[in-house]
Amino acid sequence: MKKFDKISEFLDYLYALPNLHPKSDLSYIKRVLAKLDNPQDKVKTIHITGTNGKGSTSYYISNLLKKAGQKTGLFVSPYIKEFNERIQINGKNIPDSDLIKLANQVVAVITEIQKEEADFNLVTFEFEVVMAFLYFAKQNCDYAVIEVGIGARRDKTNVIVPQVSVITTIGFDHEAIIGPTLADIAKEKSGIIKEKTPIVLGNLPEEVLPIVLSEAKQKNAPVYLFGQDFKLHTGSVFELTSKQNYRFNLRPQVEGYDIALSVKVFELLNLHLSKAEIEAAINETQIPGRYQVLQTKPQIILDGAHNIQAIENLLAFVRKEKTSGRVYVLLAMMKDKDITEVLGKFKDEQVLLTTLPYPRTAKLADYHKLNVTLPFEQDYWQAYLNLKQKMQSNDILVVTGSFYLVSAILNKGEQK
Repeated sequence: MKKFDKISEFLDYLYALPNLHPKSDLSYIKRVLAKLDNPQDKVKTIHITGTNGKGSTSYYISNLLKKAGQKTGLFVSPYIKEFNERIQINGKNIPDSDLIKLANQVVAVITEIQKEEADFNLVTFEFEVVMAFLYFAKQNCDYAVIEVGIGARRDKTNVIVPQVSVITTIGFDHEAIIGPTLADIAKEKSGIIKEKTPIVLGNLPEEVLPIVLSEAKQKNAPVYLFGQDFKLHTGSVFELTSKQNYRFNLRPQVEGYDIALSVKVFELLNLHLSKAEIEAAINETQIPGRYQVLQTKPQIILDGAHNIQAIENLLAFVRKEKTSGRVYVLLAMMKDKDITEVLGKFKDEQVLLTTLPYPRTAKLADYHKLNVTLPFEQDYWQAYLNLKQKMQSNDILVVTGSFYLVSAILNKGEQK
């Protein structure tokens, strides 16, 4: 049987696992979880899906729960600096030693099943999900905040009956898997709704809202809709009207939506925090790789925007920030994203394309196939340094297109 002693051995194994199963269902992960005595049922959960904003919302909710004295697990993706960020308790990444123990325990179960079915295996994301549920149960968490991978109905996290479910946004991303239409994506994401379980809905497109509301009605799930049951007003601060009237420090507009959802979820759990404590918990929350300001004068902003909706939101924020000077953009994208549509959103920004040493990352030849003629620099770090050298004090540099690029720049910067 495979046994890991080092984190590097485990990660090599994890990333060599298959990405897909012959059938797209939850039978594989359920089989492993059953052999581990279903740890996912031993902790109260909050389940979050959405095209964008699910990571930020997960962090805000996690911080509110922690502030309320709850031992809180957090499962998010992707990571920015190290794999261990994927699984956290009370804001602390899982230690390597615990990660290795969990990995060995999960591999032992897979090996046992392989005695009956030689071809059996988990895909990479399933393995991560199983470890997270197992860790949160072993650590006796009060709550765990669980971010989906893709969609919801067939997502590997969709083996829980949460206290509250959340759909942050619905837009175009992963159309090849859960599309191709917006209605298809809405149906897939509404699979997060469970029988008689409250569902909190964000700023959803009007054309697909009936699909989600119909699913909620079928499941007798109470609905809390942004703009109707709780409202956000943006001025010099975010003002949220819900059970109480809150005021939060101003952030990019889309973060305001995520904050509103998070506070509504927290209210539904009936845990005690004063209005001032709720406001403090939100204001203190840092979201890695989301509108992250690395330096000012000249300003460098890192954001993992990787689909049309996220890029539109980021550009709206940056164009508002720009008073004079130029906006430079360093962009790396995955091959399976809507590259042409994303690039079409840039106007006066000076875009430099780059790549990363991952098979999924678009290379120069991929851009040429799409007739993209923007400048390209193979070495992402050299590209970053070149743009930094060009900048005047009133310019802005945005690093975006993928969390992988944000992660690579942050990690390389720390090594220098």
